[in-house]
Amino acid sequence: MATGESETIFSSKIKYNGIFSFKEFYKFCYDWLAEEYTWDVVEEKYEEKLVGDSKEIDVEWAFNKKVTDYFKFKGKVKFRVKALKEVEIVQGGAKVKTNSGSVEVSIKGDLQRDYQGKFDRSAYRKFLRSLYEKWVISARINEYEGKIVSRCDTFLGQAKAYLDLEGRK
Repeated sequence: MATGESETIFSSKIKYNGIFSFKEFYKFCYDWLAEEYTWDVVEEKYEEKLVGDSKEIDVEWAFNKKVTDYFKFKGKVKFRVKALKEVEIVQGGAKVKTNSGSVEVSIKGDLQRDYQGKFDRSAYRKFLRSLYEKWVISARINEYEGKIVSRCDTFLGQAKAYLDLEGRK
């Protein structure tokens, strides 16, 4: 299956150190991507390691979303969790079990063009694709690049806001 051309449009990360429930944070992030953006999210990696009395967790998700017959959003989200411990905090007068540790969340967003590979079948078709992209749909390419940047950046902002809110409880 031909894949056309894919270009990374956005790449960034956030870091947080403090109190948060990893299970709830994981669910929040997954739900945001799957429900808010209706992206197809697949967990490609989940590894846990015990390090002394704490855990290290590595999670990698791949996402994609067909935008048109020509464009697709795709990318990766990675979680790196270190020194994750179970702790008890007092919340609203009651003791609640949660976690403390540090987490780094990174996201990379790509705009994939001609994802079905219709223009990849010959050198002549590739030439036609370059003309099509430069002269016919350049504004649409810019629009979709803006959307992937906006959505990835908003996702990181929501993840950061969630963690900051969790830390204040």
